[in-house]
Amino acid sequence: MRGLAAVPARVSRFMREVRAELKKVVWPDRRETAVYTVVVLASVAVVALTIWVVDNVVSGLLTWALFR
Repeated sequence: MRGLAAVPARVSRFMREVRAELKKVVWPDRRETAVYTVVVLASVAVVALTIWVVDNVVSGLLTWALFR
């Protein structure tokens, strides 16, 4: 039971530490967020296109190898 009584104090300390760490964070401004969003979307599109091309090539090769 002794450990259970210390829970509220530990939670309170944890929340204070979280708040202190969040004050140290350098948040991006609106322009940086927009640029990062475009970079992420472009990267996802390139990776998706690459996977689609590789999938079609491998599928074609397997179809050719199995049913020629």
